[in-house]
Amino acid sequence: MKMKKLKTLTRLTPLCLLCAAGLAQAQTSSQSTQPSSRVLQPAGAQQDAATPAPQRGFEAYVSHHNLTAGNPDWREVGVRGSYQVDKHLFNAELATMKRWDESGTYVAFGDTYIFSPDWFGSLALGAGNGAEYLPRWRADAFIHRKLLDKKNLVGTLGAGYYRAPDGHIDRNVSLGATYYFEMPLVVQGEMKFTHGSPGAVDTRQQFVAATWGREKHTTVTGRYGWGEEGYQSIGAGAALVNFRSNEVSLNVRHWIGKDWGAEVAAERYRNPYYRRTGVTAGLFWQMP
Repeated sequence: MKMKKLKTLTRLTPLCLLCAAGLAQAQTSSQSTQPSSRVLQPAGAQQDAATPAPQRGFEAYVSHHNLTAGNPDWREVGVRGSYQVDKHLFNAELATMKRWDESGTYVAFGDTYIFSPDWFGSLALGAGNGAEYLPRWRADAFIHRKLLDKKNLVGTLGAGYYRAPDGHIDRNVSLGATYYFEMPLVVQGEMKFTHGSPGAVDTRQQFVAATWGREKHTTVTGRYGWGEEGYQSIGAGAALVNFRSNEVSLNVRHWIGKDWGAEVAAERYRNPYYRRTGVTAGLFWQMP
C-alpha cells in the first residue's frame, strides 16, 4: 500500500515554529507531525525572552526523505525570509517539492506583532498549488503571554484551519508553554486538539522539545511528537484516516561567520503504514 536573560525576536522563533504555525511547514496534512525538521532560529539561554529587537534574515534549504513500504522518496527545496519593521516581524516562505510521485509548490506569509511587553501574537496564511498532500489554503493564529517575574515562561494559545484540495477540513486548537532557563537551555511542550470533517474525527497530538546552546555559536534542538492523525493524503486520491504516529528529530545550527552559518537536521517519522527517514541541510544569513 502506498503511503510529514534574551534580546531578539528572532530568538523567540522556536516558539512559533515548533507550535506548527504553518509558516515554516509545507505539511502533508494539518495533523501530521513536522515532515521536515526545519527550525529557523533555536533560542539560546543568554537571550532575554521578554525583549524582542529587530530581525532580518534569509535561509535556503534542501531536504531528502526515504520512505518504506515501496513508497517513492521525498525531495524538497525552499527559501524563507523574515524582516522586522517596528512591532511587526514579517515572514515568507516558498517551497517546491515532490511527494507521492506528485510535484507541489507551497507559499506562506506571516506576521508576528508585539502588542505590549508581555503580549505578542502571530498570524500565518499558506496555500499549495493543488497537490493533494498540500493545503488548498490554511490559516494559523497564536497568542503568546510572558509570565513570571523574569518573563522567562511563555504561554501560548493557538487555533488553525486547514482545507485540503479534496474538500477535507481540519480545525484545531492548541495550548503550549516555553520555559527559558538562565543556562543555555530552552524547553517547550504543546498539546493540539483537531476536529476533522467529513467523518467527525477528533484527534490529539503533543510534542516536547529542548534547545541547548548559544546564539552566534552553536545550538542543538531535539524534538519528539506523538499522537493521532485524523487524515493524511498519500497521493492518487488515497488517504490514511484515524491512526497513530510519532516523530523524532535533531537539529544542529552552527554560525560559521558573524552573520551566517549552516544548519543540518535529521528526523524519523513512523505510523502503522510506513516509516520515513530524512535529512535537511541549509544555509542562513542574518542582516544587520
